[in-house]
Amino acid sequence: MSELGDGTRCVHAGLPEPAPGQPFLPGPVFAAPYHLDPWQGPEGAPNGYGRPDNPTRRLLEAAVGELEGGDCRVFASGQAAITGLLLTVLRPGDTVLLPADGYFPVRAFATDTLEAVGVRVLFVPTAGPYPSLDGVRLVLVETPANPGLDVVDVAALADRARAAGALLAVDNTTATPLGQRPLELGADVVVASGTKALTGHSDLLLGYVASRSTELIEAVTKWRTTTGAIPGAFDAWLAHRSLATMDLRLGRQSANAEAVAALLAGRPDVTGLRWPGRPEDPAYPVASTQMRRMPGVLSFDLGDADRVARFVDAARLVVAATSFGGLHTTADRRAQWGDDTSAGFVRLSCGVEDTADLVADIAAALDAAGPTG
Repeated sequence: MSELGDGTRCVHAGLPEPAPGQPFLPGPVFAAPYHLDPWQGPEGAPNGYGRPDNPTRRLLEAAVGELEGGDCRVFASGQAAITGLLLTVLRPGDTVLLPADGYFPVRAFATDTLEAVGVRVLFVPTAGPYPSLDGVRLVLVETPANPGLDVVDVAALADRARAAGALLAVDNTTATPLGQRPLELGADVVVASGTKALTGHSDLLLGYVASRSTELIEAVTKWRTTTGAIPGAFDAWLAHRSLATMDLRLGRQSANAEAVAALLAGRPDVTGLRWPGRPEDPAYPVASTQMRRMPGVLSFDLGDADRVARFVDAARLVVAATSFGGLHTTADRRAQWGDDTSAGFVRLSCGVEDTADLVADIAAALDAAGPTG
């Protein structure tokens, strides 16, 4: 389906062939054990036990795999997918390179768990500069980075990783497969949280790993089976249902982010504005050539925690919530979660509200919030 447009691909990804009397998307299969053939046992049917086997989950994996351009395995959360990949690939004595400005729980996992089992952990900012990759087993980048929205040149880094014998993994959460296709850019594996813009309704937890390497997918599958980090059948079904509208959702979210960024750029009471779609943004030169569309997420600074609270309190269309990529516009003061950001740093996730309404509401809320202090 690669020759079709994004909207068409999202609507049809992973669906079974049409059959009279059957639904477009079969309902979730709720099963722990399945009936076994008394003679052939688990070899007689594709489903034997719900942890390794579930047809609802396989349909979702086929859909996400089509969009990412590789084979996919879904996990119970984005964190489960990332930690599963790290523990599948890394062994004591290996070196892993992680983003210093990426998702905080991944960095915490690296220092709390990976270092404890003998993995050497190095951190580098998403925008670089990157050190020599000689002796590195795995490079994980998050681009655009969460929450700072820096971008790395995936193709250039993939060439360096390949020359050094390292694997390159790209966290594609912020971009989604409609915004960026890391496997086509040379990455070995994609990881992502499907909780956010991929499914976009703020009603489920999901993660996935995608790759064109059969060996890597088999290893990840074995890890998932033995650890049990699987999503439930209903979450898998909800996620597949939600994919059909991803192109439409992202289109409005990106347009809203562009309009909000233009508003904030003109306000002297807002500093540190970041959105990779702005020509003035330091990430723009790479993002504008590497990304197929810009995310609906931007960040900025309101000076202090109290002003952030006053801004959200005054807004009618912006609510305080963590995560991002949903239908509703949300503001998240990242310092409250332990992120290494200033007290007034805000990650704003634009929803699908009418653009004019959202811009007017944010402007009014900023006016009502008053100055810093």
